[in-house]
Amino acid sequence: MCGIVGLFLKKDELRPKLGGLLTDMLITMTDRGPDSAGIAIYGDEVSGRVKISVQSDTPKMAFADLDNDLSADLDAPVTMKILDTHAVLSLPAEAEEKAISLLEEKGLRIMGSGASMEIYKEVGLPKDVAARFGLRDMGGSHGIGHTRMATESAVTTMGAHPFSTADDQCLVHNGSLSNHNQMRRVLAQKGVMTRSENDTEVGAAYISSRIADGASLGEALEGTLDDLDGFFTFVTGTKNGFGVVRDPIACKPAVMAETDDYVAFASEYRAFADLPDIDGARVWEPEPATVYFWER
Repeated sequence: MCGIVGLFLKKDELRPKLGGLLTDMLITMTDRGPDSAGIAIYGDEVSGRVKISVQSDTPKMAFADLDNDLSADLDAPVTMKILDTHAVLSLPAEAEEKAISLLEEKGLRIMGSGASMEIYKEVGLPKDVAARFGLRDMGGSHGIGHTRMATESAVTTMGAHPFSTADDQCLVHNGSLSNHNQMRRVLAQKGVMTRSENDTEVGAAYISSRIADGASLGEALEGTLDDLDGFFTFVTGTKNGFGVVRDPIACKPAVMAETDDYVAFASEYRAFADLPDIDGARVWEPEPATVYFWER
């Protein structure tokens, strides 16, 4: 079943409220999928540097001196922010590929990377996951979240959403893809690899692959309608954008709201209850096989 939320802020003065607004929206969707939850926040960036979000089941041991060790291995300055089972490492952009390889060698799970994106996800109820990471206190320009009822893979951290397969790009999904194994092989032939058994990660990889080939966010989302089979609602984030698409049948619930200040998405209208000026918002159900996206 699953529950999806997303919020794209049009005005910078709302940035400090992003985490709180998204957290309330996500908690409202708890009964649509209580086994795991996650959120991607697009926040501040530093020119020339990239952030890598990692996870460990033994964070006390795994994160001890990780920033200093990685700095020595890369011969470059590395800083680290630890939040429960996750750490966000900041390092020079040119060292990203080597850093990810070194982190995987250390047994750390890569959640995502990018100039502005941070991803936090874990097994558990949305309210507990949000509290563990302090999501309510995070600011940013936009973000997406997901609370999961597992259908396609096990209840694990790596099976939780959002999924990221390229810098500053991630995806959450409600539904099920029927040709994800076939598409996984097609993407692998192009050198695009996935880390989990979840069909949603294939959707994320498909979109990032299309963008890497020169497609716009809108074109990449349109491609899902031709190349991905099944029923799905996708909400995706990029460094500058936020997009939504539903399959041609559109059997999964979805609703959107827009004001002069923001664009919001949720699986159910009740997730909008605490958004500012929601009474004055334009509210609609996104049409089947129609792409909606906003970019800065």
